[in-house]
Amino acid sequence: MDFKDNKAIYLQISDYVFEHILLGRWQAAEKIPSVRELAAALEVNPNTVARTYELLQNQQIIQNKRGVGFFVTNDAIAKTRAIRRQEFMDKELPVFFRTIYLLDIDIEQLKHLYENFVNTTFQHENK
Repeated sequence: MDFKDNKAIYLQISDYVFEHILLGRWQAAEKIPSVRELAAALEVNPNTVARTYELLQNQQIIQNKRGVGFFVTNDAIAKTRAIRRQEFMDKELPVFFRTIYLLDIDIEQLKHLYENFVNTTFQHENK
């Protein structure tokens, strides 16, 4: 995973988990990688993943079954989508709107580009 300098690594790992849940790679009630497993896979300190998992537990996206591991909660998709939607609306959308305004980009052109993106990028993924 390539980490960016403008956002804390544990939050970027949270986004990674969110994406896995939203794309259906990790299903409700499914066991997810342990802290050590995910840390090794992403080449980060286990404490960083532990911080991510603590955040996700507080958001009720994952739950810890003591002695067994971490699992995706039953309503993780809805909660993840709500969290990511609000974050997008608050942080990313205003920047996007400003850019399309400044560049005088037509909304219909964006709609066409968006539809093409979805069709080519997610044709084999679950929504």
